[in-house]
Amino acid sequence: MILGKYSFGIGDRFCHQGKAQLSAVIKAKEQGLDVTPVWNKSHREHTIIGTVPDDTRKEALDAVAALNWSGPYFVDADHIGLGNVEEFLESSNFFTLDVADFVGETADKADVDYFVERHKKYIAALAVEGIAEPLNITEDRIRGIAQKSLLAVRQAGKIYRHIEAAKGAGNFITEVSMDETDEPQTPVELLFVLAAIADEGIPAQTIAPKFTGRFNKGVDYVGDVAGFTKEFEEDLAVVALATREFGLPENLKLSIHSGSDKFSIYGPIARALKKFDAGLHVKTAGTTWLEELIGLAMAGAGGLSIAKDVYTQALLRFGELCGPYATVIDIDTAMLPTAEQVDEWDGHTFASALRHDQSCEQYNLHLRQLLHVGYKVAAEMGTRFTNALRKYEGVIAENVAENIYDRHIKPLFIEHLPTSGQRKFQSR
Repeated sequence: MILGKYSFGIGDRFCHQGKAQLSAVIKAKEQGLDVTPVWNKSHREHTIIGTVPDDTRKEALDAVAALNWSGPYFVDADHIGLGNVEEFLESSNFFTLDVADFVGETADKADVDYFVERHKKYIAALAVEGIAEPLNITEDRIRGIAQKSLLAVRQAGKIYRHIEAAKGAGNFITEVSMDETDEPQTPVELLFVLAAIADEGIPAQTIAPKFTGRFNKGVDYVGDVAGFTKEFEEDLAVVALATREFGLPENLKLSIHSGSDKFSIYGPIARALKKFDAGLHVKTAGTTWLEELIGLAMAGAGGLSIAKDVYTQALLRFGELCGPYATVIDIDTAMLPTAEQVDEWDGHTFASALRHDQSCEQYNLHLRQLLHVGYKVAAEMGTRFTNALRKYEGVIAENVAENIYDRHIKPLFIEHLPTSGQRKFQSR
């Protein structure tokens, strides 16, 4: 199985918006862009919602059949480890191996020594095409990277081989995820992490490093955009080098987790992809859930009542809901409207506060982040919530499709498509 050059992780908490999500991908195809849809959902999300991995597979199958999609698509077991991979084996054909918890745990000295010896030929001021200054690589630096990351990559190897034994080599896509760590990986670190992945025999088609800056759930990037741009371009150059040097899959590409709504860096990302003729995988879990709430609010009556009730309960259960996501949200509670204030809102006001339109005076990024992690409240509503999704499917689907295409796919990929005959960066 080969993952396309551009792929889009369309997470869907409640497994109801598959057709709307796929319609955005079809619209992109009509504009001449091939985007591979990847329905992704994590063990944590399944546990909170009360779904099982096969529900995600059925959502994808239903959408593909309903819209006569003939292109490739995948179902991603998102952020899995050895402890929960088993439940995803039958339903998934894309596996995100999350080994961030092992980053920083020191590997055995003998393993580190072997890794250093194996890769000491790179000790130099290494010139990399696409990076202005040579990478300063020393033995101590390689050793430090191995001590920090080698054990994590070994864990990824264990997970990969478990999946391979069950599904067979070549029958699934592998991503290695190290994004949920305390510190970002430098381009030099990324290079030797990829070397370790190759040594481990993992045919990774995507790699999810941690980038500098804040990738908070559902809101814009927080950080130095110029610094991110430089880092992202250098990472692209390193990935291109790694495919040549280490024998990794030629279509290996970066993956951006919590990639939804990072509007301020979409332009730099798009220009970098064009410059390096590189691919990209973007995960947007949670965005669709917020569009469901927006659609319910816009529908008025019972839908608006549900949206307001979710917010009221999320306020009351702030600590419980925000705790698991503490590292990827920044909420100023003083900026949250009270439940009484929200109760006075009409549907337009609620939708305007929640929709990620920074030009709108009513947009509230703190409310948006709270509702992003408040999906547990909706799950506990049971059929009251899911019946409303069906009843107001039209308005919800319109918001879901518009969000994915207009706010994400278009600025990331379509607005910066290479023109015919343009010279591209020679990555291979």
